[in-house]
Amino acid sequence: MSHKFSRLVPTVALLLIAACSKSPNPSAASASPTVTSDRVVFPADSPQRAALTVTTVEPCTTEVHRLTGRLAWDEDATVRIYTPVAGRVRSVTVALGEQVAAQAALARIDSPDFGQAQADARKAGADLLLAERTLARSKDLFEHGAAARKDLDAAEDAYAGAQSEQQRAAAHLALYDMAPTGSVDGFFTLRTPLAGVVVEKNINPGQELRSDLMLANAPQLLAPQFIVSNPHRLWVVLDITELDMGLLQPGQELSVRSRAFPDHSFSGRLDSLGQSLDPATRTVKARGFVDNAALLLKAEMYVEVEINVPETGGTTFAVASTAVFTKEGKHYVFIETVPGSFERREIEPGTEFGGRILIHRGLSPHDRVLTEGSLLVEAVLETGGKT
Repeated sequence: MSHKFSRLVPTVALLLIAACSKSPNPSAASASPTVTSDRVVFPADSPQRAALTVTTVEPCTTEVHRLTGRLAWDEDATVRIYTPVAGRVRSVTVALGEQVAAQAALARIDSPDFGQAQADARKAGADLLLAERTLARSKDLFEHGAAARKDLDAAEDAYAGAQSEQQRAAAHLALYDMAPTGSVDGFFTLRTPLAGVVVEKNINPGQELRSDLMLANAPQLLAPQFIVSNPHRLWVVLDITELDMGLLQPGQELSVRSRAFPDHSFSGRLDSLGQSLDPATRTVKARGFVDNAALLLKAEMYVEVEINVPETGGTTFAVASTAVFTKEGKHYVFIETVPGSFERREIEPGTEFGGRILIHRGLSPHDRVLTEGSLLVEAVLETGGKT
């Protein structure tokens, strides 16, 4: 009997273990969430509540619109300098990034065309001086009866012709921003009409230049020899959709952000809106400026632009972007009605900015919104609380 009993002991133990494993766990059952329609209730001892974060919504008096913009040089303080003469570059007197004053010399060009213009001006001046002396002598002789009237008329005609030629030659030199000096050296000095910084330089000593390159239909030939600008202030060029046109007005403040400096915001202002739509993109060009005193931003950067638009009516709330989820094309959030009880509510979202999203409809003051764990609660709701 003892030997038989010893063989039964392991069998009984296994049956007891199996029975215990099949018995219900009261604590596990009490921790299961309860689902009713669009509401999920988590018991106080539910471990899932630790993954849920609730925040009270914040009313907003302004709406933030986020647009994509492109930085460009401020054309009111920028000049693109092309050579007006053909010739060979003898020297370049400025470096890239150098600060220059108005009318500062940038480069010196040995130009036969400019030398010819100098020679024409000098010859026209000499011819005018000779014609003036001849006219004075003819008048004196005529007054003393020593010259015929036709000689005086011829002298007056020659003087008028020499005067016109001198004015033409001087006007030709004026096209190069030069005045007749009497010297003929053929060296043209390329200057900047505006003060600023040399932000682009496409010229080197020994380079051959032509004055008609800027007329060629080729991007590599359209590049100016110099660009002088004031980089402390840049333009922001925006493409505005038809839906946003009514919300934007010149004078609105801009907040400009660049991916290169994600933690830095640059202040600016909207200056103007275009008067026509682009037929291809159906957008209108808008332009503003941004303060670049620290010289961090660069022309041709793509930036994000935030514009605060005052609300015209109703109340708008801002919640964390993680609070909003989409189902079958509709947007929802979960509202905590009482601690542990969450109700799914449809909302109308607006613009997203800085990790937050505006809610135009569906929320009320003092609503407590689930900001972390919305997808978890939605999964519980869809499965009816079964795990």
